[in-house]
Amino acid sequence: MNWFVDPHKMRMPNPNEILPGRSEAMPVPARHAVLGTPLRPPYPEGSEIAEFGMGCFWGAERLFWQTPGVISTSVGYAGGSTPNPTYEEVCSARTGHIESVRVVFDPKQVAYRDLLKLFWDSHDPTQGMRQGADRGTQYRSAILTHGDAQERDAIASRAVFQERLAAAGKGTIRTEIRPAPEFYFAEEYHQQYLHKVPNGYCPNHATGVTLPADFFKSAGSAQRVADAAKAIDQAR
Repeated sequence: MNWFVDPHKMRMPNPNEILPGRSEAMPVPARHAVLGTPLRPPYPEGSEIAEFGMGCFWGAERLFWQTPGVISTSVGYAGGSTPNPTYEEVCSARTGHIESVRVVFDPKQVAYRDLLKLFWDSHDPTQGMRQGADRGTQYRSAILTHGDAQERDAIASRAVFQERLAAAGKGTIRTEIRPAPEFYFAEEYHQQYLHKVPNGYCPNHATGVTLPADFFKSAGSAQRVADAAKAIDQAR
């Protein structure tokens, strides 16, 4: 294990450090290697999109494609400034991007709140610019929301999960919650990587704390939703 990490990789880049990127989108397969569904839009009518950053995107993507009701998954880069970056550029910490998973799901079969539970239960949201030994800006925890309903659910779930973490003696959540910016698909070899390489790198950084499946029914959750909605409206 390499214990030395370049300190600049642990901070967001300054504007003059941002790499220029390129106008051409990354070519990716037309179909999901496991599910056989489209990687790129258009997606099936009635489907919705969720996006998450939770460390290395290889293992995170597999968690979601194994979830009933999920139509398609893909990995990419989001939240930064460089258009259509390469993996090497993202790893340089000069793009500002997060390793992200896009989840296309059927809300009649799986609720967004269920995806939030999988997100919180499956990584450590207290670590900042890392997950375990994976260190750098691209490994930060994030929920990239599509619409006000997702944003309110995400904020409410964070409040409940923070209570659970505190009760277990854990730290403070550092997860970003923000409207989803443009999603740039990662290179073909990253897509469904752990299907192609079943014994590939897949660290587990879960805290052991879980979000209740009925977190919206937890004590005070209705007030949290109201407060979250108010905060969102005031920020606009």
